[in-house]
Amino acid sequence: MAFLRHGCRVSAICPTGHPLRLIPGIGPLYRYSATRSLQSLHRAITATNPDLLVPCDDGVVHQLHSLHAHHPELRHLIERSLGAADSYPIVASRERLLALATSLGIRTPLTQPIHSESDLAAWPCEAAVLKTDGSSGGNGVVIAHTPSAIHAAFRDLCQPLTAAMALKRCLINRNPLALWFWRTHPQPELIAQQFIPHSRPANTMIACWQGQVLASVTVETICSQGATGAATVVRFLHHPEIEEASRKLARSLMLSGFHGLDFMLEAHDNPSLAPAWLIEMNPRCTQLGHLNLPGQGDLTGILTAKLQNTPTPNPSTGTAIEGDTVAFYPQALAWNPQSPYITHGYHDIPSQAPALLVELRLEEWPLRQWPARLYHHFFPIQHPAE
Repeated sequence: MAFLRHGCRVSAICPTGHPLRLIPGIGPLYRYSATRSLQSLHRAITATNPDLLVPCDDGVVHQLHSLHAHHPELRHLIERSLGAADSYPIVASRERLLALATSLGIRTPLTQPIHSESDLAAWPCEAAVLKTDGSSGGNGVVIAHTPSAIHAAFRDLCQPLTAAMALKRCLINRNPLALWFWRTHPQPELIAQQFIPHSRPANTMIACWQGQVLASVTVETICSQGATGAATVVRFLHHPEIEEASRKLARSLMLSGFHGLDFMLEAHDNPSLAPAWLIEMNPRCTQLGHLNLPGQGDLTGILTAKLQNTPTPNPSTGTAIEGDTVAFYPQALAWNPQSPYITHGYHDIPSQAPALLVELRLEEWPLRQWPARLYHHFFPIQHPAE
């Protein structure tokens, strides 16, 4: 919607039934096939011949890396959209990304690859955060506070992706990449990461061009979907250490397009001065790119102006967000309807798309399909704790 607002033509690829199809002005729309997902992505790119690719999912980034390796005719476009090809193996690996960050002088927690339970014997910390590569949104992440919990989390996360699990994610969760991941990433790569006590999440989204950060939006998390889930309410934050870390990584990796960096902030009276630990990077757009900040505008408009080689849009254009708190719709209402931020914060509501607004008030679209209803009748959904 932000790209459309800035005068761009937007096409998209998504599964049948996805709410993206309810945004007016997008077209043409292509179906992300669950059985031939990589081929359908290739066909959509070829048919559209776009100026820029904007992945909205970590799995799509993996597929773009695969297309880059096997389709020379797409390499220029993919590098234009994501950055230098030399960076792809690094951004696809949490371990390698954090190793690079450490070498650049960025504050990072102790991180080690874990291939077997015997590797955990050398883990020096009482607690750990275990993560699988390729996961996002809090999935594939477990916080363990004791050695026994660390071992239990490892046994749970290291299970190979079976055909049955991939089929479930395809049919029940409506994930069009599930079968492709089963074929190409059957065994997850795990890391153990140092747990930062008495900390809270913060993240930044950066708009980059050939290694230069054009602009960024940084927030601290106020409310989230459980301890490891996505943020539902955030507060804008000016944090020099995070901004410097963003510039160092963008320059080293020669990034282009949108990228997100996740941090943990130590407890501090002044959040802008709190020590910030980089914990991972999302090589895609996040939920901050369309927010119109006073004096800056939104990241989408800034990147669009760079692509068109035109002056940066006037920051006063459009309605800037008043205040420093944003509640994301409908997650904030669904997870904590009694929160005071619902009353006083800015509500990020897509009022320009009435059909989408109605859709978002309903149960999540995959859960409304009859396969999901039948499955969850026997296996109820377990929501994470707040």
